[in-house]
Amino acid sequence: MIRSRLLLMLFIIVTTQSIYAQESFDCSSIDDTGLITKAFQSFEKDIFSHYNFGNDSIKTYRTFLAEVASLSIDLKKLPSKNSITHTRLFKKGVKNKGSIWIPLSEYENQRAENKTATTVAKKKNEEAIMIFNYRGGFIQCLKNTSKGDNLREIIDILEEDGNVSTSLIAQRIYYIPDSEFNSISVKKFIAFDIYYSILMVIEKAFG
Repeated sequence: MIRSRLLLMLFIIVTTQSIYAQESFDCSSIDDTGLITKAFQSFEKDIFSHYNFGNDSIKTYRTFLAEVASLSIDLKKLPSKNSITHTRLFKKGVKNKGSIWIPLSEYENQRAENKTATTVAKKKNEEAIMIFNYRGGFIQCLKNTSKGDNLREIIDILEEDGNVSTSLIAQRIYYIPDSEFNSISVKKFIAFDIYYSILMVIEKAFG
């Protein structure tokens, strides 16, 4: 009986430590350039300065998501020069191994069994369209270290079809419960899949 209790206690301790280690792992560390970390810090500085809700993280993030979902976000005021610079560095390195963005046509063809010359020619003009690489290492890390099922479910859907509008993704994330919403995995997903994905499209407008 005593041995059984000791084994049970040991199992609980090991399991708890494993969960803690999983949730506390910094997914940004998989990028040895440090760009992901700098870009995330720039994103948070932008939205906290723009919305001015003090340290109210949930209100700040949800207000940002609500504006994206309703297409009412003021993109003339929100992005800082630093965030635009980070965006251009992401775009410049999109062909590099480990890039967190990928050409839409390449993403769609990853699971195609037969890629014909006709298909390649048809999608040649789509190479400039970039989407977040939902099957890449960074996003999979966010998925695996998420504290709840909501983010995992969203990523599972996007893995199958990444060509989903940013406003729809913002709507879905907006309703994630506070306990999961306030996690670093969700915040980084918002930063890169929403904020920087938008900037990837509009950065040329900033000269």
